[in-house]
Amino acid sequence: MFSIQELQQRFIPFDSLRYSTEAFIDYRIPECSPKYNYALIGSGVSQNPKQPVSLREKHGFQVGGVSMPHGKTNPPHMHFTCEVFICVRGVWEIHWGFNPQAQTTRISFGDMVSVPTWIYRGFKNVGIDDGFMFTTLGGDDTGGILWGPTTLEAAAKQGVYLTDDYQIIDTQAGQKMEPPLKALTPMSLQEIQQLRVWSAQEMMQRVVLKKNLQWSRHGLLDSALNNHGAQLAPVLGLGISQDRNTQVPITNPHGVSIEWLRIPANGHVGRHQLKEKQVVIAIDGEMELTIESTSTSYQQKLFGKDKAWDTYAIPADVWRAFKNNSIHDTYVLLLTAGDHRKKIHWDESIIKQAASANYSIDANGYVAPKHYVDRSQR
Repeated sequence: MFSIQELQQRFIPFDSLRYSTEAFIDYRIPECSPKYNYALIGSGVSQNPKQPVSLREKHGFQVGGVSMPHGKTNPPHMHFTCEVFICVRGVWEIHWGFNPQAQTTRISFGDMVSVPTWIYRGFKNVGIDDGFMFTTLGGDDTGGILWGPTTLEAAAKQGVYLTDDYQIIDTQAGQKMEPPLKALTPMSLQEIQQLRVWSAQEMMQRVVLKKNLQWSRHGLLDSALNNHGAQLAPVLGLGISQDRNTQVPITNPHGVSIEWLRIPANGHVGRHQLKEKQVVIAIDGEMELTIESTSTSYQQKLFGKDKAWDTYAIPADVWRAFKNNSIHDTYVLLLTAGDHRKKIHWDESIIKQAASANYSIDANGYVAPKHYVDRSQR
C-alpha cells in the first residue's frame, strides 16, 4: 500500500519545519510582529500563498504551530471550525470575546484550550522566551479567517490591506490598493455584539490543564500486559479509549479527537490497526513507531524535548505499534480523525495474551473481565 519512501515522507521532524512571518494581515503591526506561523498538516488559514506546508494531504483536520517573542500579540480574529491551542513551551495568555472587553486565561506546558467557533479570539506570549504552541483546526476547508475591525484598521495604518477576495496588499512593498481592488468590509460593532458571549466559567470548561488529566490504566486492551502498560487521558472528542469509565472533558464535535498517551519506561502499545488517519506528536520523551504496509515494515523514532517535538502522520488502515525504549515515561499526543468513537483492531496475539490475563473486549467495545464476558448469554 505504501512504499518506504512514502512512509518516510509522512515524518515531520521538528527541525524540518519552515515558517512564514507574513502569513496574516498583522505582520507589520509592531505589537504583533514577528510571528512565526507553521503549517504541518494542511495550509491552515494562512493568507500567504507562499506559506510552507509540511504535508498537504487531507486528514479531516489540520495541524499548525505558532511562536513569537515575549510580549507579542496575535490580534482578534474569528474561525468557523474548531481551533485548539496546545502549549508545549512557555506561557500564553488566551483572549476571547472582545465584546466589548476581552477575557483571558493562561496556559503553560501540556495545557490546551479549545476556543468555540464564531467568537473572536487572540493570544499573547507572556512567557520568558519565544514559546511554542501547536494548533489544531477542524476540517479540510476551514472557511478561512475573519479579522476584527481594529486589526484591519491597525494594519491599514502600516500600509497593509486585505481585499474582499482575501489578497494582502502591502503598499510598503510597492503594491497598490486601487480599483478594481476593494478592501474587505469587516464585521460592524453591532454585528459583533450579536455574537454569543462566553463567560469565564463557560470557557474554563474548554480548558484542559495537564495537571488535571484523568489517566486510565485500562484505556487499551494491552495496557495490563507485561511490558506494555500504556495509559490514556482524553482531552476532546471520542477517541480510541477502550475504558467504559472514560469521561471526556470537551465533548462537542471538532472533526478530530485528542488524547494523551503515556508509555512507561521500556513499555509499548502492541500491534493494532485503525481505519482512521492518526497524527502522533512526541511531546516529552522518545517513541519508536513501527508501521506495516503490505510487505513493508517501517520504523521511525520520534523525540519530544524542550525545543523540538516530532510529528508523524499515520495513514489509515495500517498496522502500527508504539514503543518506549527509554528509562523515562514518554508522553505523546494522539490526534485521530472524526467525531465518532474509534474502534481498534488488535493483533490476534494481543487478544490471546489479554485473554490469558482475563481481559477481553465486551459487546460495546470496552475492556472487561473475560470471565464475565464469556458468562454472558449468547
